[in-house]
Amino acid sequence: MTQQYRSEALASIHETMEALHEVAAIDKQTMREFDDACLTPLAPLPPEAIRALREREHLSQPVFARYLNVSKNLVSDWERGVKRPGGPALRLLTIIKNKGVQAIS
Repeated sequence: MTQQYRSEALASIHETMEALHEVAAIDKQTMREFDDACLTPLAPLPPEAIRALREREHLSQPVFARYLNVSKNLVSDWERGVKRPGGPALRLLTIIKNKGVQAIS
């Protein structure tokens, strides 16, 4: 999966830092901290946004769930606000929001 950086400048700087890490000019801990600072943070999606996203893609809950590799009940829980997506599911939802469901199919 392609990393999403806060800006093109940070993407270029990150590439340089990776090269420095490869030649042992910076340690692993410094690289982890730098990764965290460069990557775009994931914003939580409210239940209405998840439903709107699914409807924008013209998908039923079961089909949307299959794209995300989760259960239909979990998608329903997200849309009702019972549970919140996190981790990989939130990343996939963000990709779908920005690029459409075809980006993960």
